[in-house]
Formats: sequence, C-alpha cells, structure tokens
Amino acid sequence: MILCVAEKPSVGQYIASVLGATTKHDGYMEGNGYFVSWTFGHLCGLLDPNEYQEIWKQWNLSALPMIPDRFGIKVMEDKGVQKQFNILKNLMTQVTEVINCGDAGQEGELIQRWVYQKAGCKVPVKRLWVNSLTEEAIREGFKQIKDQSEYQHLYEAGLMRAIGDWLLGMNATRAYTIRYARGTGKERQVLSIGRVQTPTLALVVKRQYEIEHFVPRTYWELKTKYRDTLFSAQLPVENEDDYAITSLEQGEALVAAIKNQPLTITSVEKKKALEYAPRLFDLTSLQVECNKKFSFSADETLKLIQSLYEKRVTTYPRVDTTYLPDDIYPKVPATLQGIKDFYPQVAPLLGAKLPKSKKVFDNKKVTDHHAIIPTGQRPDNLTEQERKVYNLVALRFIAAFYPECEVSNTTVLASVPLNCSEASSKLSTSFNYPLSTLNFKVTGREVLKPGWRAVFSGSIAVVEPTVNEASEDESNPDQKTLPTFTKGESGPHVPELQEKTTQPPKYYTEATLLRAMETAGKTVDNEELRDAMKENGIGRPSTRAAIIEKLYQRKYIVKQGKSLRATEVGVELIHTIISPLLKSAELTGLWEKKLREIERGEYAAQQFLDELKTMTKQVVYEVKTNKAGMLCPVCRQGRVIRGNTRYGCSRWREGCTYAEAF
Repeated sequence: MILCVAEKPSVGQYIASVLGATTKHDGYMEGNGYFVSWTFGHLCGLLDPNEYQEIWKQWNLSALPMIPDRFGIKVMEDKGVQKQFNILKNLMTQVTEVINCGDAGQEGELIQRWVYQKAGCKVPVKRLWVNSLTEEAIREGFKQIKDQSEYQHLYEAGLMRAIGDWLLGMNATRAYTIRYARGTGKERQVLSIGRVQTPTLALVVKRQYEIEHFVPRTYWELKTKYRDTLFSAQLPVENEDDYAITSLEQGEALVAAIKNQPLTITSVEKKKALEYAPRLFDLTSLQVECNKKFSFSADETLKLIQSLYEKRVTTYPRVDTTYLPDDIYPKVPATLQGIKDFYPQVAPLLGAKLPKSKKVFDNKKVTDHHAIIPTGQRPDNLTEQERKVYNLVALRFIAAFYPECEVSNTTVLASVPLNCSEASSKLSTSFNYPLSTLNFKVTGREVLKPGWRAVFSGSIAVVEPTVNEASEDESNPDQKTLPTFTKGESGPHVPELQEKTTQPPKYYTEATLLRAMETAGKTVDNEELRDAMKENGIGRPSTRAAIIEKLYQRKYIVKQGKSLRATEVGVELIHTIISPLLKSAELTGLWEKKLREIERGEYAAQQFLDELKTMTKQVVYEVKTNKAGMLCPVCRQGRVIRGNTRYGCSRWREGCTYAEAF
C-alpha cells in the first residue's frame, strides 16, 4: 500500500477519486493500492518557550534571549488535529511508501515534513509536484514522482523561516512588552513584534507621518490654447522637484509677455509604437488588481483564487512569476477550447497559429510554478466573487495571444516670442536665465489597431498594459488624439495661468502596500525593475495577505474607505522600537533574499541560523541596555527619562517617587 497525504480534505478526496481510492474511512480514503489522507493547516508546530526551559515560562527580561540548543516540534493542542495526526501516524505503519501531495510550496513542504518527523515515518517519502489540480495534471504528476530529498533545500528554507519568526518574534515581543508596555500582569498590553509584520507596519506609519507633516506649496503652470488644443510651457528648472513659476507675479509677467505674440509650430513628430498586452498574473498583481477594481482585501483575493484552484479552474495561486514555461505552449489551444463557451474573445484564436512571445513564455523566469492561468476546465458553479476573479485571470490569458496594440504617439512643439517691453522689469527680476522665446509642448496618442485591447472592450477587467512608450490614459488631456498640425504654421493663442498646490503622498491602500512589500518599500512602477526587486521583498506572495490581516487583528492599522491608517497603538509601537533590524523593510528584504538562496541551495541554512541567533541577541541587548523610554517601574504610567547623572520618571511633577541611579 502507498499513503498519499494531501494538503486538505477536499484536495485529498479529489486525488483519491483520480487514483481510484473510493472507499471512505474516518480521515482517509482507500482503494486501488492507495490510502489517501490529508492534513488541514499546521498539524505540528515549534515548541513553546516553556516546553524548552521552565524559566522561559515567566516573562522576565533576565531570561532573555531564549535560544534553544535544538528546536523541537509538537502536535498542536487541538482534538481534531490530534485525531487526524494519529490517523496519519497509524497509516504510516501499514504502507511501503508515502507520497507528499501537499501544497507545492515552501510552507506546504514544511507542514508535511513535520508530520512525517513527529510520526516517526520509517518508509521512503516521495513528492508529488503539480501546477493545477486537474485530473490530467495529477496523473501526469504521479508519472513524475521524485524523491523528497530533491526538495530538501525547499524544506530548509521553510524551516529557517519558521525558526526565524520564532526567535525574533518570541524574544522581541517579550523584551519590548516587559520593558515598554503599559499596564501590569494580565492588564499589560502585549507589544506584538514580527519579522515581517513590524517593517510592514513601519511603512504605514512612515507614510502617515509624511502626510500629517506635509507642507503644501503653491505654484503656477502656464498653458496656452491654440486651435482648441492646450499647450504647456516648457520652462527650465534647476532640480527635478522644483517648479518654474513660484509666484503669481512671475506668471503674470510671462502671460503679459506672450499674450499678443503669435504662436508658431516648430516641430511635429509622429512615432508609431506597440503596446503589449498586460502581464499574466502572479499572486501579488492579482491581489493588487482585485483591491483596485473590486475593493477585495488581499486575504479575500487569496481565498478566492485558492478556491478557484481547488475547483480546478485555475492553476496554483501562490506564485511570484508572471511567465509561463515553454512546455505550456502546446497546451494553450486546448485551454482556450475549454473556455470558448464563456468568452467569445477566444473565437479568433481557435485554429490560428498562436504567437509565442518572450513576454509570456520564458523558462528562465519560471521556477517551481508558473503564472496564474485558466486550466481549461469549464468555470461552472462559481460564486459572484469567484467569477470576478476568474474573469481577470481568463481575460489576461486570452489577451496574451492577441496582436499588439498599434498606436501613434504625436509630439508637437511650439514657440512664442517674448515681448519683454510689456513686462521687462518683472521678467528680469523673476528669472535667473535669459528668455527671448517661450517653448510649449503637447502630446497625443491615437490607437491605430486595437489588437489585444479588443479583449477588454466592455469587460469588467481593469487594463494595466505594459507599454514601450507612455501609456494611453483617456483621463489625461495631454493624451488625446490631436488635430493635424503643420510645422511653420502660426496664429493667435490664449494664454492662461493655472494655480496649483503640491499634494501630499497618498495613504497606502492594500494594493499599494502589497506593492511596497514586494519592493521593500521602494516606489517602482517599471515592471522589469519590480521583477528584479522581488528577491528583496518583505514576506512572500503567499504570506503577505496574512501579515496585513494580523495588523488589522492587533489593531495596529484600520481601514478608512480604501486607505490604511496606523492607529495610535501602531504608531506608538513603531516609535518605541529602537532596533532598525525590526522595522527596516530593506533589512528584512535582505533576509528574505537569503531564504530564497537557501531554497535554491546557494546559501547554507546553518549559516543563516547562526546569523539569526546573533541578530536575536543584538535585539535583546539593545532593549536591556536602553533604560530611557521604558515605562516607569513605580507608577507604570510615565516614561523613564535621563537627567544629568540619574534616570527618573517623567511624572515626577505629579508625585511619582521613582529616581534611581543605574
């Protein structure tokens, strides 16, 4: 007999049906030479501190850091979990081989390995690795079963992630809670600190600070209307963040100098360009799109796409690539055929030779899993929300095989001579550079052939094209189709001065916070550059939604409309933390990079563990040696402040007696 262990009951039952294991038992299926059972979430986890040493049961600063000599695991304290674990343990004694059919990722590997270790599994373990749960994919996967040793690095990366979260989370949370939290005993507020959640919170707090302390500046833009087209003045500035017209007097001087002068077209340049179809989805980009379009939270989107995966209509969702491997290309016609009844946009592709673009198919940019695409199974019986998510995935997949959108970009330059006699004194004092003419510019775009854009015409999908030039934006007046201008033509125009005010940064939404996590806090719009930075992102696609949910649950952030705001508790926590390691997105991103290198076998897990222990000791030492800022040990309301030679309570005027030389 062979035991197959799936990630959850629904997946296990489907695998059982494919294998012909149709006899039901309590916690498993049997038949055709197989037992098929399952886990549900983490059946096992790392031991709690007090299970290593009795002294670690009490929250005491002197007992920190807590660094076990060897980390141990236990079965979680839940009756249902323990029952299922015992079923698995018993089945392992009756078989000659175990096949790990768990979630094909780092966490899924860890969940399964811990069960086998704790159960004392003594038979060989193999690994099933599939990108979708269709019958065809499962049968193909069983033909390519590999020994679990080939996934050892994946397991080590997951183990180091879990140990790292335990070491920093347990030690930093206790250290900061003991030293800085308000209240005492059961009333003491726990300051929860995590390797990923704290730098994520720090991003929100920092953005909020920038908004609250933003000082607006007023400036003016000079436009002029010629042949019902609005041209913008091109005034030189010394720095990119400067504004050319910073006073009303300057602007009025320029208007006076050009209002009676003719505008002459000096250049008309038309350049054809191609717009490429939007990238296929990875998990983060799908979460971003669903948040922008449907206001779905990251967690909601993850649950919906996971459900679509388990319903076998989309491929594995917890991915961080937007590319497909070459071996998917021959399967594309069958996938399109499977969804043609739901999407009339498929019709022009059936029977045609499909393009094979490097922007879609690239083996070098695919690791364990490829981009999220439809499987070709009929998307029947979907909920309304599932249908919305499926539409996004399906339409992007269809668009990837349509022609490029052909556009014509037009740039028109013009100039107006300055009549300096009209405002010579004002101009001479307002500008530090000589002005004899003033240049203007307008740009426009015309769609020549819609190509892939026809796929989205009238659909609910949001289009975010990857373009080799500036993208078309109908809300931008400078991107409209322009009248026909001729070089050398000239005529009257109507100048106008527009008063503007600089705007603060925008509050994070879940969509923009996910992007910030992906790029370790850097603002990156270019998709190629963003891909290069994913190695250093904080968290992983599969965990980022859970991190944001934790911040909600712990009341560190709240949602106002779509905007995320840090609460007073969240702000105070970030201000309390003295260690840059705990709140730096860049440092956490570097840590994430090393975990990925462990997964690829490029970095030693033991070396990473040694670094973890050193960092943990550093964090605890910083808290122990920093007396200032801690809660007063006498009144537990004020903060400890430093005098010339002594520390004392900030509430000494209110009668607190604490004053002690350390």
